[in-house]
Amino acid sequence: MHKITVVGTGYVGLSLSVLLSKKYSVHALDIDSQKIEMIKNKQSPIVDPDIERYLKEESLDLTPTTNKKSAYENADFIIVATPTNYDPEHNKFDTGSVDSVVSDVIDINPSATIVIKSTIPVGHTNSLQEKFKTKKIIFSPEFLREGKALHDNLHPSRIVIGGDSTEAKKFAEILQSCSLDKDTEVVFSTSTEAEAVKLFSNTYLALRVSFFNEIDTFSEIKNLDPQKIIKAVSLDPRIGDFYNNPSFGYGGYCLPKDTKQLLANYENVPNNIIGAVVQSNTTRKDHIAEMIVKRKPKTVGVFRLTMKANSDNYRTSAIQGIMKRIKAKGIPVIVFEPNLKEDHFFQSPNISDINKFKEMADVIITNRNDPSLDDVKDKVYSRDLFFRD
Repeated sequence: MHKITVVGTGYVGLSLSVLLSKKYSVHALDIDSQKIEMIKNKQSPIVDPDIERYLKEESLDLTPTTNKKSAYENADFIIVATPTNYDPEHNKFDTGSVDSVVSDVIDINPSATIVIKSTIPVGHTNSLQEKFKTKKIIFSPEFLREGKALHDNLHPSRIVIGGDSTEAKKFAEILQSCSLDKDTEVVFSTSTEAEAVKLFSNTYLALRVSFFNEIDTFSEIKNLDPQKIIKAVSLDPRIGDFYNNPSFGYGGYCLPKDTKQLLANYENVPNNIIGAVVQSNTTRKDHIAEMIVKRKPKTVGVFRLTMKANSDNYRTSAIQGIMKRIKAKGIPVIVFEPNLKEDHFFQSPNISDINKFKEMADVIITNRNDPSLDDVKDKVYSRDLFFRD
């Protein structure tokens, strides 16, 4: 029986903690004592139906803790799932949280195998191995959707392991043993190749979002039916009728920062597409804001800050970029976001009463439509064509 420690209880770390604790002894470590208390009480600090159900109903060998010494001691595998935000000043991820965890583990339990799940720049694992003079650090990317993180761990599209050591192969076996799909393909590569897989995967998703958004922009300006065009294009099986619903731009925690990091890694490498993917998101937001401003609204209402339905996360959501552009034109903006505890969001009032919100706004923008807006359809501006994410 292996002891596994997962550092970080965001959607990556918590879903892994729950997944692995079905078969292994798992310590979930976080500096946020409130989140740890919630997990101890079998409550999920993030919105994810499967995590919520597993915490309440399943028998899990899961120990939530804020004590890093007890979490690291005697652990065979320590999984790092801490946030790495993009730092525009230095043009790369801020890997401070990951580096700090690695340093602490080397001090407390140097025999443990460290598995980095946080998204990091291409080549960073090798840099850590050289800095700490150890080969016991591997990188294994995650490919999870917010709100469905545990589901995607139970049914992984693939398992990618950056390393071919005995420990790396054992970690692959651990993930396979906890998956409900026993024929999931496992890819062993170098850690640097695995880091690239993560960034290229997310950048391709961003490219796909951007492509269908640009069909929508073209159709809106040319007065064409974007739904018919997208549907017909997507019926080609090589393209596929999925992940093609237009939006205000790609957003969320991963795609904006990962595309910028990949572009930074392309320094001195010829490219056109990668840079265009990053730029296209700015162009899309500019267009959406312009279409809203053309309506000459007195007050714009932002219905939900979240990126998609059934999510509580609004980190770098695309609608925030639209909101900033509209406010820069001097147009007042109000917000309706039930998950927001504050009564203002970037100096815009958060209206808790939805009926009051609908009455105050003469244009309501929403990235994804909602039945609660059906009675004010004439006020709503959205590019949600297929009523799904």
